[in-house]
Amino acid sequence: MDPTAPQRRVTIVDVARHARVSVTSVSKVLRNAYGASPEMQNKVRRAIEELGYRPHAGARGLRGQTYTIGVMLPDIRNPFFPEILDGITDSLEETDYQVFLGPGCNGEKAEARVTEAMIDRGMDGLVLVAPVSPRAHLEHVAGVVPTVVVGRHGSSPAYDTVADDDTEGAALVVRHLVGLGHRRIAHIEHHETDPTRLAEMPNARRADGYRQAMRVEGLEEFIDVISTSYSQEGGHRAARELLGRPAPARPTALFAGADIAAMGVLDAVTEAGLSVPGDLSVAGYDNTTFAAYGPISLTSVDQRGQEMGRNAVRLLLERIADRARPSTKVVLSPRLVARRSTARFAG
Repeated sequence: MDPTAPQRRVTIVDVARHARVSVTSVSKVLRNAYGASPEMQNKVRRAIEELGYRPHAGARGLRGQTYTIGVMLPDIRNPFFPEILDGITDSLEETDYQVFLGPGCNGEKAEARVTEAMIDRGMDGLVLVAPVSPRAHLEHVAGVVPTVVVGRHGSSPAYDTVADDDTEGAALVVRHLVGLGHRRIAHIEHHETDPTRLAEMPNARRADGYRQAMRVEGLEEFIDVISTSYSQEGGHRAARELLGRPAPARPTALFAGADIAAMGVLDAVTEAGLSVPGDLSVAGYDNTTFAAYGPISLTSVDQRGQEMGRNAVRLLLERIADRARPSTKVVLSPRLVARRSTARFAG
């Protein structure tokens, strides 16, 4: 036998013969259908394992279900999004579903290509993480396939949503820094101009939450927002601008709207020959894994990314089972995790 020759794919008929049952019985077990006894299920599943049988995705699609879920992530470089992905995959571990990832690249055209490709491949449901597409496009997608939108506010009768209370999360940071004696507290936001996204995206909610909290604390005159991007480069650029000011006009504390931006801030502070928190207290948002890393020890808001992913799966499976049910909006409560990057103002 030629070892390089392609091996024949194991079929449902092979499984039936190996288990000494009918093809109909194997089909029932694969579909978790009524009428398959525990003994039958054990025989069939043992045969499947021994033969290495894999159901043909195309054939399953013809029967109405492919047991695949598409997950769109906007930026695979942002360490927060794997937290959501972990929650998704953990929740699906004991199911027949398999996750397929697609990069949205923080752009409407890229998102449309990814979502349409997932629809074309017959995926049973989609989880769209922080999509920037217009609501009309999201509703179009949700009209075709069950969809959950994660990390975007607003609601729609067409899809379910899971988000963090970003306004309260920003307020937690401001209150923490004010409690440490800081008054000149600046904020790095992700630049946004689209009216709908200004109302629905987390970055806009965090910036609004910062402004509201500063007013509540009587610090309206010190409101200071630098608009760049939620990226390491964006944080670096914003910090250089702030640190380039005359000393009396510099902030003593800086709230970056995402941990990835806070990383750029830390680089810029080091390059300027200054220290955190000695010269500048720095806080982030997301509580990513590197925030807890000893040499960084970044104060950050935990928006419970894994819990977001778990809720997204729960809502999506409910939506797959019942397309007509009313849409659901889940809002999680954030918490502040204080670490060594913030300290009492010494001035």
